[in-house]
Amino acid sequence: MMVSRKSLYLIEDDADIRRLVCEVLEGYGYAVTAFGSGRDARQAIQRDPPDLCIVDLGLPDMDGLTLVRELWEDVRFGVIILSGRAGVSDRVLGLELGADDYIVKPFEPRELVARVNTVIRRREQLVVSAASGPSARARFAEWTFDLGNLTLTATDGRQESLTAAEANLLVALLRAPKRVLSREQLQGPDTDRDDFPYDRSIDVRISRIRKKIEGDSKPRLIKTVYGAGYLFTADVSWG
Repeated sequence: MMVSRKSLYLIEDDADIRRLVCEVLEGYGYAVTAFGSGRDARQAIQRDPPDLCIVDLGLPDMDGLTLVRELWEDVRFGVIILSGRAGVSDRVLGLELGADDYIVKPFEPRELVARVNTVIRRREQLVVSAASGPSARARFAEWTFDLGNLTLTATDGRQESLTAAEANLLVALLRAPKRVLSREQLQGPDTDRDDFPYDRSIDVRISRIRKKIEGDSKPRLIKTVYGAGYLFTADVSWG
């Protein structure tokens, strides 16, 4: 089944992997542009942002994590890390810096396609929700969350941006306030859980959301219910 033609940027210094990834993803209907360096990719992104970037961490001119740190601030597209670094600390750091997913080399081409499809689909779901009208904004505590641009705005004017993965988590919590949601409910049914323990990715993203809406204080809006999941404690109004 062919997917809609989305624009992907592949940032990978290994020519053989670039060729393989391009062939696989183009076979599923994606328009893929490949770059061998972070500098060239950065310039292209500034000119014409894609729907998704796939970033290798071992780039010749910069640490891929540095590029990921820059990319997550641009909520117009998703970011997937594709790396030979298989350590848990690397994967956690990648997610903490804002990547939507982390794929370890060597990888199965079908897995790569599935992960790309998932990130694209999640972002499209957010776009559809944002276009649905009055329910595109949620207000809680001192914050307003705008689904249209994945931005949190505080009453004092401060703003925080969310990645699509973080936004999906926050929306799930906001649509079920004062109910305990398990990690399975938060993750959703379409995620491959074999590569990296899915509860770790949930925990990392929850931690990022907490830092944005609660700072370094003791969590009061998103509570951990040990052995069960997470609880959003504030009242929420949509509109």
